[in-house]
Amino acid sequence: MNEARIGEQRVMYSEAGAGDPLVLLHGGMDDSRSWRWQLEDLADEFTVIAWDAPGCGQSSEPPESWRMADYADCLASWLGAIGVDRPHVLGLSWGSSLALELYRRNPELPRSLILASAYAGWAGSLPSAEVANRLEGVLAAADLPRDELLEGWRGLLTATASTEVAEELLSIWADNGGMAHPAGYRAMAHSMAEADLRDVLPTIRVPTLLLHGELDERAPAEVAADLHTSTPTSTLVVISGVGHMCNAEAPDEFNAQVRLFIRSIG
Repeated sequence: MNEARIGEQRVMYSEAGAGDPLVLLHGGMDDSRSWRWQLEDLADEFTVIAWDAPGCGQSSEPPESWRMADYADCLASWLGAIGVDRPHVLGLSWGSSLALELYRRNPELPRSLILASAYAGWAGSLPSAEVANRLEGVLAAADLPRDELLEGWRGLLTATASTEVAEELLSIWADNGGMAHPAGYRAMAHSMAEADLRDVLPTIRVPTLLLHGELDERAPAEVAADLHTSTPTSTLVVISGVGHMCNAEAPDEFNAQVRLFIRSIG
């Protein structure tokens, strides 16, 4: 792991490979380890950089008052601190909303956007009653023991996900739950619940790939369709037979689509 200091924040990150920079933004309760399949496979063609967002993994806790704009400003400062210019930015779930907020505030920074299992924030993609239910459920799940996390976070994996993948992700999620990162966990949950990024979508001028798991229950098909319709530069690719964690359940197909997309940009 590498370390960068952004003000009072310690941001840890993994880096592998050489080539055009590809920055990976993980989802809620994840950290850079949830990108293992991409760090290992895509490093032959790209410089792959995966951060631990503040309050996740080995990075320091942010103030509990942080919202998506604060994370995006930290992200932009971190990219500047480590010398990354015009990266391809790949965000999954919470990370997809962070990528959109980054673009809102720094439209000149990303060379392209890859939004996987994406939302325009929960407030921007889900009915208000569903947002309230999700936030309540996520906060209630903060202190669940490892073996109950999948029940508390329904829909993250499909029933056909391999035991090995499920165990690996459960270990990561247990490390990033409310007991390990109480302030960061709550800040991340509230940032997603309050984010409404629908107004960003029509302004996007960079190539954008939407990757969606066919069986995704957390960001269902209509969410992906709305993102695609609202984003003029977007291409939507549905990965069959997998759910929300499509990068882990179908890494070969996921990585192949990322390669094809970035190569098409030239």
